Amino acid sequence: MASLKVYYDAEGKTLTVWFGDPTKEHVAEETGDEVILIKDKEGHVIGFERLNFSIPDEEQLAVDALAV
Repeated sequence: MASLKVYYDAEGKTLTVWFGDPTKEHVAEETGDEVILIKDKEGHVIGFERLNFSIPDEEQLAVDALAV
């Protein structure tokens, strides 16, 4: 089963989500909606970063995961 990695940087106001191997990052492409797609050499999206992301109250941060 693949792993999901989620990083939140409160100081930098970024949320980064990896659903592929971060060491395979080759290029990052900004979508124009403050979202950056992270791709491997083959052009497959292996993660994304959301800019200007903040959580009003960090205690409200919850992550639900569903395995299919």
